[in-house]
Amino acid sequence: MEIKQIIDKLLKIPAPSGSEINSNKHIKAIFTKYCDELISDKLGNVIGIKRGLENDFKIMLAAHMDEIGLMVKNIDESGFIRFTFIGGVDNRILPAQEVVIHGRKDVYGIIGSKPPHIQQAEERKKSIKPEDMFIDTGLSSDEVNELISIGDYITFYRSPSDLLNNSISANALDNRAGIATVLWALKELENLKFYADIYAVATTQEEVGLRGAITSSFEIYPDIGIAIDVCHGNMKDVPEPDSYILGNGPTLALGPNIHPRLFNRLKNLAEEYKIPYQIDVEPSNTGTDAWAIQITRAGIPTALISIPLRYMHTTVETIRIDDIKMSGRLLALFISSIHKNFVEELSCF
Repeated sequence: MEIKQIIDKLLKIPAPSGSEINSNKHIKAIFTKYCDELISDKLGNVIGIKRGLENDFKIMLAAHMDEIGLMVKNIDESGFIRFTFIGGVDNRILPAQEVVIHGRKDVYGIIGSKPPHIQQAEERKKSIKPEDMFIDTGLSSDEVNELISIGDYITFYRSPSDLLNNSISANALDNRAGIATVLWALKELENLKFYADIYAVATTQEEVGLRGAITSSFEIYPDIGIAIDVCHGNMKDVPEPDSYILGNGPTLALGPNIHPRLFNRLKNLAEEYKIPYQIDVEPSNTGTDAWAIQITRAGIPTALISIPLRYMHTTVETIRIDDIKMSGRLLALFISSIHKNFVEELSCF
C-alpha cells in the first residue's frame, strides 16, 4: 500500500477524543497488514506487535489516533443543535463548517449563526461566540430527537485536497500523519534486520490529556519509547524559531523530555543516510505522548519525532507527504540499529 493510500484510509476514520473505542476497528484493519500480532486495551489503544530477532527488549512507537471535535450539548425546540468542544477547538474556524453528528446514524449538518447583515455594528467587530452558533441538519425537532442524543460526538466533514509539491490538506492530519509515519516505518522494516520487538501504538485521548499513552506505556513498559506527532509548519506571520519547514524532513525534539542518547542516535543516522532533519528545542514538557511515556513507572528513555504541519487544529491542516516517508525511513533505520548493549547503556547518561 502506498503512503497516500494509507493516509486516505486513516483520514476516513472518525475518532474525536473519547470515541476511539467505537472506531478503532478501522485502525486495527490497517495495522493488520504490518504487524504479527494485534491487541487493544480497555481505553481503546490499538497495539500492533512486530517481532524482532531477539525478543528480549522492546521499542514502543506511539502516535495518537484521536482528533479534536465537538459534542451535542442541547437540542432546542426548533431542532437546532448546540454543542461543546472536545480538545483545543478554535471557535474562529467554526462558522459555515460542515459536520457529521454520529448519532443513531450519521447525520450531516452545517454550523450556522446570525448573518452579518443583521448583526449590530459591535458584533461584527468580534469573532462569534460558541454559544451563538448552532448546527442545522435540516430536520425538525422531532426528527432530530429520533436520531441524535445529548452527548453524541461530532466530527468535521471534509475530503482531503491534494496540493502542489506532494502536499495534502485535510482535517485530522494531527495526528493521522503520525500514524502513517509509524506504518511506513513498519513497512520499511520488512527490508531490514532488527532485534527488538516493536510495539506500534495508536494511542487514544491525547488531545484531552495524553491518556492513551499513559496506560499503554504502563502496560508495555518498553525499553525505548518514541512518540510521533506533528509540529507547527512554516507559514506566514509565524516566527521562524517557532515553526519548521515543510519538505525539510522530520523534526527531532531536544530537551529535558528527550533522552540525549536517543536524540544523538536519530541525528547521526539522519546524517549518515542523508535524510534531512530539523531540530525542535523543547525546554520543558513537549505536550505530546512523549511526556506521558517518559515518566511512566520508573521512567522510559524517550524521543520525539514530529511532522511539520500548517494550520494546526483546523480543517485545512497541511503536510508534505515526503516528510512522512523520510520520518518513517529514519524510524526504521533507528530500530534496525538498536542492540541490547545500547539499551543497557541508556541508564548511564
